[in-house]
Amino acid sequence: MGNIRLIAVGGYNEMGRNMTAVEVNGESVIFDMGLSLDRIQIHEDVELEKMHSLDLIKMGAIPDDTVLNGNIGNVRAIVCTHGHLDHVGAIPKLAHRYDAPIVSTPYTTEIIRELINKERKFGVENKLLSLSAGETMELGKNLTLEFVRSTHSIIQTVFAVLHTPYGAVFYANDFKLDRTPTLEKPPDFQRIKQIGREGVALMVVESTNSGKPGKTPSEKVAKDMVHDVLLGTEETSCGVMVTTFSSHIARINAIIEAAAKMDRIPVLLGRSMKRYVLTASNMGLIEFPENIEVYSSGKAIQNALSRISTEGRDRYLPILTGHQGEPGAVLTRISNKEFNYHIEKGDKIIFSANKIPSPMTLANRYALETKLKMQGARIYEDVHVSGHACREDHWELIRMVKPQHVVPSHGDLSMHINYIEMAEDAGYELGYNAHIVRNGEEILLEV
Repeated sequence: MGNIRLIAVGGYNEMGRNMTAVEVNGESVIFDMGLSLDRIQIHEDVELEKMHSLDLIKMGAIPDDTVLNGNIGNVRAIVCTHGHLDHVGAIPKLAHRYDAPIVSTPYTTEIIRELINKERKFGVENKLLSLSAGETMELGKNLTLEFVRSTHSIIQTVFAVLHTPYGAVFYANDFKLDRTPTLEKPPDFQRIKQIGREGVALMVVESTNSGKPGKTPSEKVAKDMVHDVLLGTEETSCGVMVTTFSSHIARINAIIEAAAKMDRIPVLLGRSMKRYVLTASNMGLIEFPENIEVYSSGKAIQNALSRISTEGRDRYLPILTGHQGEPGAVLTRISNKEFNYHIEKGDKIIFSANKIPSPMTLANRYALETKLKMQGARIYEDVHVSGHACREDHWELIRMVKPQHVVPSHGDLSMHINYIEMAEDAGYELGYNAHIVRNGEEILLEV
């Protein structure tokens, strides 16, 4: 018998700014340090390098980790499950406060390294340690970390499993159970089940889509949707643009493959597009065709768009940032006529991304689509499948892991309630072995 202590730092009142601390016998691990992207009216093309952490905390943009001041045991590691900004974006602002290495998969490590190198306010000197799925790392006398292969909307996403003397802590934030991914292997179901048999004391699990019925479709479905939209038309001479998550390497790979079948040159436009995709390419995780073009600076993007407009937009397939109508993103600037490239009647704009359901992003996206339609564009929405588990995926995971206790995270209160209702169907009881916590709160589990 022993105690496992969980401190909910961020991501328990909202989607984003994820951060959780777990303490066992005076040793602690911090999972994630993320941004709340809608609070600063951005999504991916983001410049926070000169902002102070206290200002960002006051804005609600990063976790308020002052709740850990003098209230946590020796921090052995900062563990990140994948490279999305709502999980790693606050590392340049907060990690220097902890004398601990940052542990993540190799691709995520490179994303974190780039974020740290861009930081201008704080000096982050934490060691960056890479751990691949299927590997383990000793973190202290009582703690061993294991990464288990998962799937999500970014490559090299893992479940982080913290093995303790009192059972494992299974951190599942974010995931989907994709049995036919297009770029990587499926989740390691055999190991997940084995860990469940060995004994899991606590599972911390995202609740984002826990209220949506059914199962999240595979990325293979999204690839087929993208190819159907791009190739399933007789209007082959019009301009076509695709906007999607810059970090969704599998989706971008599918779009690049479609460009080859369309006999068009793929052109990647945007700073975050270059950051995520070139990192994957340099690591050998994606293969580029020889004719691909990549531009990130405003001047280079301007020149590329001018050339596309002059040489013929039917020869190119721009893949660009701006799927949420983010201020400063490439598609938003095109809609504002800031470049020497103008939408022509009948041009296709394909949104291979969902609308993030926050008032600010919905307003930005509405304004963007309205401007594009006024200029004659044909809009293709929701050519996309989610990277988050739906209700039946959650049911499947909880039945495999069999945790003694479960805590929903990464969502607002309504999402947590949806998750708890599903957990009750699996035999859990709110307040006994299923728990709702809010930012700044903690629970102490006797296991």
